[in-house]
Amino acid sequence: MADDDHRSELRDEDSLREHFGEPSANAMVMNRSYLDEHHQLFVRHSPFICIASASADGQPNVSPRGDAPGFVHIHDDRTLVIPDRPGNNKIETFVNVVDNPKVALIFFIPGIRETVRVHGTAELVRDPQWLELGRVEDKLPTAALVVRVTRAYLHCGKAIVRAKLWDSSRHVAPGVIPSFGQIIKDQAQVSTSLAELQAALERMYRDELY
Repeated sequence: MADDDHRSELRDEDSLREHFGEPSANAMVMNRSYLDEHHQLFVRHSPFICIASASADGQPNVSPRGDAPGFVHIHDDRTLVIPDRPGNNKIETFVNVVDNPKVALIFFIPGIRETVRVHGTAELVRDPQWLELGRVEDKLPTAALVVRVTRAYLHCGKAIVRAKLWDSSRHVAPGVIPSFGQIIKDQAQVSTSLAELQAALERMYRDELY
């Protein structure tokens, strides 16, 4: 009963504020409704982002996107363009966006402790003018997400510092995590040999990024 009582204390914003206190004044004043010069510089150097979306009934999803630094194009201080690259075609983010356009992004730069977070509304587009922004040599993305920014802010690096995310001495030793080929073989129960699966994955990573 005591555990239930403690949980019931944190079920609305007033009780949460009483428990955690008020947010940092600096954190609040740094919010912008557009991308300022610091946000834009960060985006231009970021090779990796995570996109949060939700279905019409509120089921959440987070999906990674990665490419060369600056792959997310800054059209203007309120508009970002994210090219789509070949993947597994589950298209969970896109399914969510067509039903519920609200999204959130986190931009990472290797070696930098802080991140940039962006909230906005997204639209899936196939217009040539948007796709051209994501060209890599002779290949265009088949679609792109255009994100209209409603909120942008820097986020402190405490989580990355705690995790020592960029510390190579914290890398997992080889063999601790099974190869992706082994996991596919175990979970999908395919008859293909592990060597063949792993070779196919290596070809995919080498030849099918774009």
